[in-house]
Amino acid sequence: MKSLITLALVLSGLCSLNANAQSAREILYVGTYSTRGSEGIYVFDFDRSTGTLKPLQTASELKSPSFLAIHPTGRYLYAVSEAGQSSGSVGAYAIDDKTGRLRFLNQQSSHGNGPCYVSIDKTGTWAFVANYGGGSMAVLPIDNNGSLGAATDSVQYTGSGANTQRQEKPHAHSVVLSPDNRFVYVADLGTDRVYIYELDTVHGKLKPAQMPYVTVKPGSGPRHLTFDPAGKHVYLVEEITSSTAVFTYNPKTGALTMMEDAVKSLPADFTAPNTSADIHTSPNGRFLYQSNRGYNGLAIYSIAKNGKLTLTGQQPAGGKVPRNFMVDSRGEYVLIANQDTDNVVVYKADAKTGKLTATGTELKVPAPVCLKLMELK
Repeated sequence: MKSLITLALVLSGLCSLNANAQSAREILYVGTYSTRGSEGIYVFDFDRSTGTLKPLQTASELKSPSFLAIHPTGRYLYAVSEAGQSSGSVGAYAIDDKTGRLRFLNQQSSHGNGPCYVSIDKTGTWAFVANYGGGSMAVLPIDNNGSLGAATDSVQYTGSGANTQRQEKPHAHSVVLSPDNRFVYVADLGTDRVYIYELDTVHGKLKPAQMPYVTVKPGSGPRHLTFDPAGKHVYLVEEITSSTAVFTYNPKTGALTMMEDAVKSLPADFTAPNTSADIHTSPNGRFLYQSNRGYNGLAIYSIAKNGKLTLTGQQPAGGKVPRNFMVDSRGEYVLIANQDTDNVVVYKADAKTGKLTATGTELKVPAPVCLKLMELK
């Protein structure tokens, strides 16, 4: 009898392990530009134990579904559509909770041309989109079934910057929410400003914060920004000058106070043309990575306890024009999307040094722009 009980416990444990293994299935979504044969959003199974990926699906409903965002529940995915010169749009997909496959739901106007960034608030109620071409941003409601409603608010920016070729008008490039979901930050490459808003989570409305915007060095070109894991500092990519700005964050008012500006991301001896693109911290908050197009690599910074940066190394991207990359939430992998060489390269990350090592895994995907990895729930 005792042996039967022991066997039952063992079998129960095996079933539990099997269930955990199934729940740990991870899916990579790749947003692309509709060029060189790209068919839309590419979906892959990710094997964490080996760092390898297996093709699962291609979702082809949207043209140039470049930038992606995943709903906090993991049940929906959203993609901007950068098609044409007229007003762009944002599309919604349902995610199958067993397979990770996508099912198209609907799309809505982004209230501006050239949408380039989409994000979702922490409640999963509102979607935010930045329109690079139109120099505007919009707030769209998310229905209970994951589909998008018509915009509840939008902002049209005005002005220009010091660089007459790149900053002839506003170019809203990203919309990021504060860790507590109270404030919204819009990086405008065209005016060298990061606009700050208070978010009305009930009505989907924005109100300029006590500090309505922060300005960086003229001609810098703000692009993407990220909070550190502790929510104390903000790191901003300055695209045109290939540099980084560092701010302290006030959680009461949403204000950003400059700590460092124009921290260089390139080697001192590199003089060829370059533009910076994406930025992410490591999960342990010790390192910051920034992609550079031209140098074609990731800058690696160490982050001091006070939030300041020291450039400690460079990682070749394994391709040309690393537009976007992602740091695995567990800190084990970094994946880089190289837009011009049609490849996604997988690297192993060292949590102690921040250094990256190529795993040998490389995906061939036409014009990859954005990477999102999620664990099926």
